Amino acid sequence: MRILVLGSGAREHAIITALLREDAGHHIVAAPGNAGIARQVEVVHLDPSNGAVVSEYALENDIELVVVGPEAPLVAGVAEALRNRGIPVFGPGKKAAALEGSKTFAKRIMTEAGVPTGRATRVGTLDEALAVLDDFGSPYVIKADGLAAGKGVIVTDDRDAAVEHATYWLQHGPILLEEFLDGPEVSLFFISDGHAVVPLSPAQDYKRLLDGDGGPNTGGMGAYSPLPWLADRFGSEKDFIDEVLDTVAVPTVRQLETEGTPFIGLLYAGLVLTEQGIRVIEFNARFGDPETQVVLPRLLTPLSGLLHAAATGALGNFESPRFSPTAAVTVVLASEGYPEAAISGRPLSGLDDALAVAGVHIAHAATAKLDDALVATGGRVLSVVAEGSDFAEARGRAYEALSKIGLDGGQYRHDIAERVAR
Repeated sequence: MRILVLGSGAREHAIITALLREDAGHHIVAAPGNAGIARQVEVVHLDPSNGAVVSEYALENDIELVVVGPEAPLVAGVAEALRNRGIPVFGPGKKAAALEGSKTFAKRIMTEAGVPTGRATRVGTLDEALAVLDDFGSPYVIKADGLAAGKGVIVTDDRDAAVEHATYWLQHGPILLEEFLDGPEVSLFFISDGHAVVPLSPAQDYKRLLDGDGGPNTGGMGAYSPLPWLADRFGSEKDFIDEVLDTVAVPTVRQLETEGTPFIGLLYAGLVLTEQGIRVIEFNARFGDPETQVVLPRLLTPLSGLLHAAATGALGNFESPRFSPTAAVTVVLASEGYPEAAISGRPLSGLDDALAVAGVHIAHAATAKLDDALVATGGRVLSVVAEGSDFAEARGRAYEALSKIGLDGGQYRHDIAERVAR
C-alpha cells in the first residue's frame, strides 16, 4: 500500500515503525518527518495543515491511505479536503476533531451521550473564574479551551498559581474550569470508522516533568503498557476495556454520528479511575504521544489493515486486535529548559550505542541533520522504547539505552514504570 503519514514527531515515527514491521512492502512517505524518520522512509517537505497541498500530493503520487498524526491538521480540516477528493484518510473531520480542539464541545458531547465525566464550567472573565474556583475548591483544574500543545492545563493546590494560569489563558479566549477527579489515570485508544469502534490496549503516561510527579505539566515524559494492576479492580484488563468501550467510546462515536459529524480515526480517551467509577478527563482526536510508542510495538494485528478499514468504513468486519503479552516502556529525553523555554540546536550522540541494547528502538521527535550531525530541535527530542518479558527487563533496557545518549542539558524522568517493575 502507498501510505502518506502527516507529522514530524515521535508519534508519527512510532506509526511508521509499526507499518514497516508488517514487512508487507508498503511504500511510506512522511510529511514533513524528522531526521529519524528520514533514515527509514521517504520524507517530503509540505505543510501537513494545508489541505489543498496535501490532497494534490496524494493524488499525484497515487497515495492509497493518508494517516494524519498531529492535532493541528485535523482541526484545520485536512481530513475533509482529502475525503472530498476521494482519498482514504485516517483522521476525523474538522467538526469531529473539535472533541480535542474545544474542551467545551467535548463536554457537551459527553453530556448528550451520557458519558461519565466531571463537572465543568466555561468562563470568559477573571471574575467568573474566581467564583468557580471557590465553588469547586482545591485542587484547581484549569484548561485552555483550544489546542495548547499540552501546556494549557494546570492542576494545582496553589490558588495564586491557578489564578495566574487562568489570567494568562483568558487573554486567548474562554477557559474551562473543572472539578478535580482523584485516582489513577489511564489512556485508552479506540479506532473508529464513524460507526464501528475497536479498542486497542491501555497505557499509562507521565505528564509531569520531574520524578515523583513534580514540576510542570508537559506533553508527556514516558509511558508503559499493558497495565497489569487493572485486574485488581476490574477482574481483568479485558473487563476494563469492555466497560470503557460500552460506557465511553461507543456512546461518544454514536452521538457524533447522530449529529452528522462521524468520527473516523483514533479516539483517545484520557480516563481517571475514581472511587465512584471511571470518568473521562479529556478526549483527543489522534494517537497520543508517548502512549503510542508503547501500544503499537505490542500490536500483533497489522496496523495498516485497521487504519485502512477505518478510513473506508469497513471496520465492522474486523475482530478485536491482538497484542503481545510483552511489557513495553518508553522514556522521553527532553531538552534543557523544557517545557517553558527549550534550548534547541545542541548535538545528539550515542544513538547507535543505545540501539545496540537488546529490545530497544528509538522514536525521534525533535531531531534534524545539521552538517552531517544530529541535533535536537525542540523540547521533547526522542523517545527511547524498550520491550521485555516483564517490566523490570523492559525498564532496565530503556534506562541502559538512555545512559548511552549524549545531549548537553538533556533531562528525563528516572521513575517511569517503576511501580510495575517491582
